Amino acid sequence: QVHMVESGGGPVQSGGSLRLSCAISGWTRDTFCMAWFRQTPGNQREGIGSIDTYGGTSYVDSVNGRFTISQHGASTTFYLQMNSLKPEDTARYYCTAHMGPSCRRYTRGDGSYIFLGSESDFDTWGQGTQVTVSS
Repeated sequence: QVHMVESGGGPVQSGGSLRLSCAISGWTRDTFCMAWFRQTPGNQREGIGSIDTYGGTSYVDSVNGRFTISQHGASTTFYLQMNSLKPEDTARYYCTAHMGPSCRRYTRGDGSYIFLGSESDFDTWGQGTQVTVSS
């Protein structure tokens, strides 16, 4: 059974930075697509970005250039580095993963990729961690 635990959330001022962590256990395969989502009250989870088995990353436009997803070595701990935070980044942040070989993404044409994954691509979620950005 795959299990995720997010941590690192908290209050931060606009323009500041936070690093979220996601510890995943129970993996049984070598391939994966790991993703971060966020959710505000009354809304569905919104995809932020992903990282795959080969270190390939993708991000939605709203966070591209500000957020970075990484993996801690070959471990099953992942990070979401968030810089230049804005009040509209306030949300509960979740990590998730599936054991497929790749993440759904599309090239921007400049070497970067747009994250195309949706909530329905994943079936296991952590409890989330709250990020609150004040202006």
